[in-house]
Amino acid sequence: MKLDRARLADFLRRSRERLQPQDAGLTAGPRRRTPGLRREEVAQLAGVSADYVMRLEQARSSQPSVQLLTALARALRLTEDETAHLYLLAGHRPPEGARAGNHVRPGLLYLLDRLGDTPAQLLTDLGDLLAQNPLAEALFGCVCTIEEPDRNIVWRWFTDPFVREAYPVEEHDRLSRLHVADLRAAATRRGYDHSSSTLIARLETASEEFAALWPRHEVAVRRESRLRVMHPSVGPIEFDFEMLQTQAADQRLRLFTPPPGSKSIEALELLRVVGPETVHRSHR
Repeated sequence: MKLDRARLADFLRRSRERLQPQDAGLTAGPRRRTPGLRREEVAQLAGVSADYVMRLEQARSSQPSVQLLTALARALRLTEDETAHLYLLAGHRPPEGARAGNHVRPGLLYLLDRLGDTPAQLLTDLGDLLAQNPLAEALFGCVCTIEEPDRNIVWRWFTDPFVREAYPVEEHDRLSRLHVADLRAAATRRGYDHSSSTLIARLETASEEFAALWPRHEVAVRRESRLRVMHPSVGPIEFDFEMLQTQAADQRLRLFTPPPGSKSIEALELLRVVGPETVHRSHR
């Protein structure tokens, strides 16, 4: 990202002109010739010098810091979208919006229920499975659960050999690297917060394979791929994997669609009739 001085200057100036003094908790006064706030008032609200605000609006300043951008956004009462725009113009990555965490919005649950012909799951960016529709449960229910503490798919992949039985052996190495690269992207995006750092530390301790892969520093958000599942009742099923990111950016809707004209379409129809498998096993 690169500092765009001209557009940053224009955006700051127009944002200042749109904001009325009373909106910022100031008194307008009788002699106000310019629309919106004065530069001195923005400077006062942001805790910076009026000269620096002037240089910003005249496209003569150095790159503003993240701390200064936060202060300006607060002073100018910018919305979340406007704040993200401000950061991008200044050459910085926008701050993450409020995370949805483990709370699933009713609208997403409604959508999952309506996707009756397509296996679908809702997960956090760290891999915690929050919800899945009946067809996804029928497909993955024996190896993937929404019950704590087994619902993190990365943790299960690297610590529970039972999970890998549902996938061809020749795919294991590729899937391991995909899990690690995707987790790296999520942890970086989160700034290595408590949740991501704790998960990584646990995995490094529990899995030699993960501990060997993590230092490679491979990073890739898993948006789409081809996936094969070995189901105990209907046999192998091949899917095109698509991942849609929610607005909060920390929850993902995963869709599994069979390739057009493939035998997987018939297998999926059979799976819909068979329903979820009940597999008895002991958890460590």
